[in-house]
Amino acid sequence: MLTLSEKECIALINRGECFQAEVEDGAFIVKIDDYSPMVCTAIHNGHRLRDDLKKSFLLSKEERFYEEDPYTDELISSFPIVLIGNDSRFEYDLNRAKTLSTYYKTAWNKQVWEKPLSTKQRAFSHAKHESFYNVLEAIIARLEMLFKNSIVFDMHSYNHQRIAKDTPTFNIGSGQIDVERWGSISHYFERELNKIALPNLDVRAATDEVFQGRGYLIAHINAHFDNTLVLPVEVKKVFMDETSGEVYPLVLEELKAGVKHAISETAAHFMRRFGKRKTVSNAELLSSSLSPELVELDKQLYGLCRSVETLRFINPVNIASERKNFFGKKALITPDFSYKQLNINPYQFREQLYKLPVEQVMDADIQQLYRHVIDNMATKIDLISSIGSDDFVYNSLKYYGQPDKNDLANAEFILRAPEIEGDDEPELHSADVAVELFKEKAKEWGLKCKIEKSSRIVAKAMVDNDKACLLINKEASFTSKELVAFAYHELGVHMLTTVNAKRQKLKVFSLGLSGNTQTQEGLAIYSEYCSGNLTLSRLKTLALRVVAVNLMLQHRDFPVTYQALVKDYGVSCEQAFTLTTRVYRGGGFTKDYLYLKGFRDIYTLGKTTKLDNLLVGKTGLLDLPTVNEMVGRNLLVKPVSLFELQLKPPQPLSIIDYLVSGIR
Repeated sequence: MLTLSEKECIALINRGECFQAEVEDGAFIVKIDDYSPMVCTAIHNGHRLRDDLKKSFLLSKEERFYEEDPYTDELISSFPIVLIGNDSRFEYDLNRAKTLSTYYKTAWNKQVWEKPLSTKQRAFSHAKHESFYNVLEAIIARLEMLFKNSIVFDMHSYNHQRIAKDTPTFNIGSGQIDVERWGSISHYFERELNKIALPNLDVRAATDEVFQGRGYLIAHINAHFDNTLVLPVEVKKVFMDETSGEVYPLVLEELKAGVKHAISETAAHFMRRFGKRKTVSNAELLSSSLSPELVELDKQLYGLCRSVETLRFINPVNIASERKNFFGKKALITPDFSYKQLNINPYQFREQLYKLPVEQVMDADIQQLYRHVIDNMATKIDLISSIGSDDFVYNSLKYYGQPDKNDLANAEFILRAPEIEGDDEPELHSADVAVELFKEKAKEWGLKCKIEKSSRIVAKAMVDNDKACLLINKEASFTSKELVAFAYHELGVHMLTTVNAKRQKLKVFSLGLSGNTQTQEGLAIYSEYCSGNLTLSRLKTLALRVVAVNLMLQHRDFPVTYQALVKDYGVSCEQAFTLTTRVYRGGGFTKDYLYLKGFRDIYTLGKTTKLDNLLVGKTGLLDLPTVNEMVGRNLLVKPVSLFELQLKPPQPLSIIDYLVSGIR
């Protein structure tokens, strides 16, 4: 961060340059990542007291901290233009007029100074007060020139335990707001604040219930500018113990995200009403540049996790010989699968993972996205490091979950469907034919990738994300419709998201966001459906995977699961072996039930939402709102689908359409 004088800051602002700096010996921080018509301030965040004042200061650090507004800088950290006070309000109060900003002797019924400040000491503090407002004025003037109108969110916090009555989580002070002109914006902000959810807390926003917004910041801007609205807001200190100063990290994290959405939505609404343009989204008001801290975090995360690919370790290396042995022993033995050795120290990995500097990422939602990925990777390494042991199935349940009653009911619903006349295709194509067809399709779609056969995968086809290579099981055979469906599934989604992820500056989209397995597999099945190539046979295979996972969890016996699939569900011996191997590899792999569940989720979402942004990389539904915002802010390269990812059901509906619509 730069250290700049007031004049240097104002010169940069007048030239429209972006910068981050401490000003006037660190008295306050100015951050301008983009020139957006929205400013956020945290003027009472500071705790500093200069050395020449400490000698006569009578309050303890705890008493000082109690009356300050700690962590309010974090509540506004997501925004492109931020001013943060670093000095304690006991030295000079930025929310009081300059001559009143220093306390003579007492404040809040407590004696603050052993003796009154000297004229020189007061003048020094007043100069810093004046400097802050000079820089703020320069910013507002610039914004009004660029956008006609601007909006300021003046963030404070308040102690509530000393107040006997019930108090709101958020209090907007409207005492100095021109209500006739701006009142609708204040009401809109209150409604947005009321939407925030915090862990184990009731949230309520109100106006003028505890404070009326009589501070100097709004008064100063009102006196100097006619086209800028200031919204003073007090946040109840529910994110910390107000007496001890102990912070509650989970509450603060959710509060940061909630405040970000409330402020950005309100600012966008304000600009639609009073700005030069009538179509403004909240994403447009946020920074369009990747911060150095985010880029560095992403680089470290990718360097640590790029080789942690589950399927690289989970697929047995001796499938062919164990298949032959299994059938040679009349399907009565449990295959003895062997696996690739793990070349990662899981203990060091977890330690390094949780040392990553996530807290340095200022944007609340992007920070949460990376926290989700880190937690996901920690569980993933537990899974991979336990392959072949009794702990593996437990770790698989932690990572992927297990089918619930609804999943099983959906599977049984599909499996009871009668065969569709004329749906059978007697002609089967070899892996060699599949390789050639997929190469042609990749060329047609402009996908630069490798396609080759493999003897080390269980599935018929699988994308190796790290190598951008589509692997085809050399023993697999495909119907003509399957070939087209697999092209859409493996190339049109899995390979496309692999290629798109490599185009992003942030490599986290190559690693995979939290829940990416369920989302990406659901999206891939959905692509088969939208292209008209989803067959009843394919649907039943997905349903059988759910059943196989459930049987594995019930019996934990390979031959028993195999026999149940053959005898109870009429599955062929070869298919039953493949299904059983898929769910028993590693020691009990529950992933397979997610294909049908993911398809249901994507099918449901696709009815109301465009799905294209799920193609930016290995995304998940959990962080889709953040991904959408990042695309809107141009932080991510907007993906282009190779085909329309939107369902246009024919009339009348086919049997497949009926079955899909019945999945709940």
